[in-house]
Amino acid sequence: MRRIAVTCAVVLVAVFIGLAAKQPQQDPRLHKASRAPDQNGWIFVHLEGSPADIGYQHGFLLAREIEDARKAIEISLTHDAKPWAFFRDAAEHVLWPKLPNEYQTEIQGIAEGARARGVKIDSVDLTVMNAWLELSPYYLNWYEKSQKHPTGDRCSAFVATGSYTKDGRPVIAHNNWTDYLTGSRWNIIFDVKPASGHAFIMDGMPGLIHSGDDFGLNSAGIMITETTISEFHGFDPTGVAEFARARRAMQYASTIDDFARLMQEGNNGGYANDWLVADRNTGEVASLELGLKNVNLKRTKDGYFVGSNYPIDPKLTAEETNYDLSNKSLSANARHIRWDAIMAQYKGKIDLALAQKFLGDHYDTFDNKEQPSERTLCGHIELSARGSKPWQPEFAPAGAVQAKATTAVLSESMQMTAALGHPCGIHFKAARHLSAHPEFAWQKPSLRDLDSHPWTGFKAK
Repeated sequence: MRRIAVTCAVVLVAVFIGLAAKQPQQDPRLHKASRAPDQNGWIFVHLEGSPADIGYQHGFLLAREIEDARKAIEISLTHDAKPWAFFRDAAEHVLWPKLPNEYQTEIQGIAEGARARGVKIDSVDLTVMNAWLELSPYYLNWYEKSQKHPTGDRCSAFVATGSYTKDGRPVIAHNNWTDYLTGSRWNIIFDVKPASGHAFIMDGMPGLIHSGDDFGLNSAGIMITETTISEFHGFDPTGVAEFARARRAMQYASTIDDFARLMQEGNNGGYANDWLVADRNTGEVASLELGLKNVNLKRTKDGYFVGSNYPIDPKLTAEETNYDLSNKSLSANARHIRWDAIMAQYKGKIDLALAQKFLGDHYDTFDNKEQPSERTLCGHIELSARGSKPWQPEFAPAGAVQAKATTAVLSESMQMTAALGHPCGIHFKAARHLSAHPEFAWQKPSLRDLDSHPWTGFKAK
């Protein structure tokens, strides 16, 4: 009996040593990385080092979340479209060869780190995840030589400076619109200190090397966000994936000119956006409407730019979209009108608190009343009998899934604020919604509650 006890003790010690060897502190690639306890639904991770190290840290610390996000993205991406294998083929043969080596290495590192935690995933899967917003519909429409897969009303945002803000310096804010299936996984705050380029902090999804909804700020003083251009068509398979260009700009832009140049280099037209940018050093803000054929850069040190998915330039609108700017009942147009009214009403007063308030706004300019819907800055397509066509049908579980805001003052110490779920405070309950709208039962395997959480501050290490 004594020998058995001793043997068991030895085995237990060996097991303990083996487990300890797998802990972050035992792997030199993980020494500088960390994952903080979840805070109001957010997961804060610090990543630092070479592209390979940053990737491995990311995959190791978020392995289970990456696995979960991949399943949700697959359900969303492949519904009424193509199978996962189709998108893997596009990622491997169209997008991957054009990715900068730095980001190929980082993605490979994510796969390695996740596999070290027992998650079966490879760099091709991760490329699909990073590119899913441009693979469908942009690449898919190009591949099918059609426009049957519409781009959607994704996001409400603004940037303001000069006489419009309380302290005369830039304020920037954004809420992310997407389906709740994937949007409930958009809950990572990435604090990244790469070996080259600028440190940056951004929100994002597990497995993504970019924000995806593209809100973040870097140590050079550049603050970034965007809103998608509705009903955009156009894609260049010889160009560089949007997600790689967005990450490159977040990491390497030191000025607004840098940002515009980096986003345009290799432009493939994928996930076409109106980018809103601020430079805390100069107080200047800008709008970069980046189509495939038409590019428009506007900037000011005294004014604002707003985004609600409407195209701005008449030439871009006519040549690269199917959008009807005259129809004021459409989500993008109604929200644009609301943004302009808010900017005028609060001119000279805009600060962090007001920015946060704006993102939860429920005023419908078409019906002239408070009612959360697809026409309000805080989007609630799940409550709308109209849906948000052609992107989402009636009562689709989609809309604002989280919000972020920061100021020039906060950016000086690499800080941002974020609220998970609808910034207005309304909760979404998956089981209740599917019971009332069984047409969305195909989402049931991964659709989950989207609770509203309070605004929370985050600071880079």
